Amino acid sequence: MAILVNENTKILVQGITGSFGGRHAQLSLDYGTQLVAGVTPGKGGQLFADKVPIFDTVAEAVAETGASVSAVFVPPPFAADAILESVDAGVDLVVAITEGIPVMDMMRVRAAMEGRKTRLIGPNCPGIVTPGLGENSHGGCRIGIAPGYIHRRGKVGVVSRSGTLTYEAVWQLTNLGLGQSTCVGIGGDPINGTTHLDVLKMFNEDPETEAIIMIGEIGGSNEETAAAWAKDNCKKPMAAFIAGATAPPGRRMGHAGAIVSGGKGTAEAKIEALRDAGIEVAQNPSDMGAALVRAMG
Repeated sequence: MAILVNENTKILVQGITGSFGGRHAQLSLDYGTQLVAGVTPGKGGQLFADKVPIFDTVAEAVAETGASVSAVFVPPPFAADAILESVDAGVDLVVAITEGIPVMDMMRVRAAMEGRKTRLIGPNCPGIVTPGLGENSHGGCRIGIAPGYIHRRGKVGVVSRSGTLTYEAVWQLTNLGLGQSTCVGIGGDPINGTTHLDVLKMFNEDPETEAIIMIGEIGGSNEETAAAWAKDNCKKPMAAFIAGATAPPGRRMGHAGAIVSGGKGTAEAKIEALRDAGIEVAQNPSDMGAALVRAMG
């Protein structure tokens, strides 16, 4: 079953004619993803890769192709409006890859999405991969920028704030013979659409997911919130890693949301909460796969 997306999910790409969006749209096609439409205003009627129709608006793309998920590769000044265009078109899920969207724009997006059916992943995220059942796990659903070849279909769910650490965890799992159900990069911006807790709840209820890796970093309190919920509710073995343990107070490290302030959001506090919840904590990035093996007993 996996979560959020699978091999039958129909995807559209906003910004498909840009160099970045186009490159990753092609990689998703190569992976076997059902990429059914692109959207670039003023370029409706053209084809991407000689087979994917391009539309001027998301509403047109949804009406013509039945796409239910949008991937946003739109430049930062226009990305918030692109997200809201997909919300207005009624898609189930928007995956915002764009980095550098102004915080005030995302505050506007969050307010506008209140009470709407659309879920947002990101922004500033690597996207989602549900590996397929075909040879080398092709034929699944790859949305975003993750390297498809490192994934294998299996029963481990991965949720992470960091794109690079997502890939590292997935590669370790694959080399250990542990495939993945779905891998979700939620992004590291201070205002995003989906949290660790949201994804943990989905993995906990997914019959295909039998174990979970959660990757966090300094800043905010979402990891502690997820750990507290997992302590009382999660039925599956979990491992976790928190990046940024050596970051000095007040210094932003990497993502916009990775800043410790007011004594909150430290790696130590997050690790303590995870251990209190009975979650196996990896000592360093190279230990993530092994930590899950330990958690699984």
